[in-house]
Amino acid sequence: MPLCVTFLGTSGAIPTARRNPTSLFVAREGDELLFDAGEGTQRQMMRFRTGFSISHLFVTHLHGDHVLGIPGLLQTMAFNDRTDPLAIHTPRGTRSEISSLVNALGNRPSFPVRINEVGGGDVAHRADEYEVRVFETDHDTRSVGYALVEDDRKGRFDRERAEELGVPVGPKFSRLHGGEAVELEDGTVVEPEQVVGEPRPGRSLVYTGDTRPTQATLEAVDQPDLLIHDATFADDRTERATDTAHSTARQAAEIARRAGADRLALMHISSRYAGNVEDHLEQARDVFDCEVLLPEDGDQIEIPYQDV
Repeated sequence: MPLCVTFLGTSGAIPTARRNPTSLFVAREGDELLFDAGEGTQRQMMRFRTGFSISHLFVTHLHGDHVLGIPGLLQTMAFNDRTDPLAIHTPRGTRSEISSLVNALGNRPSFPVRINEVGGGDVAHRADEYEVRVFETDHDTRSVGYALVEDDRKGRFDRERAEELGVPVGPKFSRLHGGEAVELEDGTVVEPEQVVGEPRPGRSLVYTGDTRPTQATLEAVDQPDLLIHDATFADDRTERATDTAHSTARQAAEIARRAGADRLALMHISSRYAGNVEDHLEQARDVFDCEVLLPEDGDQIEIPYQDV
């Protein structure tokens, strides 16, 4: 069951020739989700062939480089004769601004749009086998981050042990793996825990949006498979990062290390570093021993199961 992130826009507030404003497309099996929608997001979706079948848009905050793509995206969806509803999740207190963007062209979209205000500790979206959780971030406006967390998977079924206990090959195997005890012909009852291992963790990704380093990010998910963190600046602009409520690559790496993340993707790179991101990578790798990535627009990261 694939879980894949496509980086539609990786720039900071100002786009560059190679980087669009912020947006992430996440596909999990048949579900398609969008996180933030900077200007031109609909073109990036065409360019990188994600399609427009998203069911949920998760907004971290209402700065232009994260939301100005919403009117154009909705218009493109309408021109494509969309009828399916769209849910937009946005920080508490921002419903009216999002509503204005939704209706920016003077008429309502031709499909239902639901606006859902969220705050730290909420579950913005619950689906089969996963949920999208909300955590507080520290930016200079109302802001949140999001964590996609899959449910635990069933433990491994020990077929050899089941056969040793006399369970016949067939439907009783499935019932045991599903957590149901079975009775054998001689009256013996076999319990699931006799043949099924401990539950195995699902996958997880954390996306901060724009933020200073925060404890809430650390607590969003224990040992996330992928942390996508604000890394607007390198060490040469540490004070600037603090003043503008952003993070440096080194600070993002420190959060990744403390969170026990498996991989770190550096995001929202300031246009002042256009064409030269080596310092970001080097400074993050000084701190974080696991894999550090600095995606460009169109790059994809697939998140595998740690225990298959």
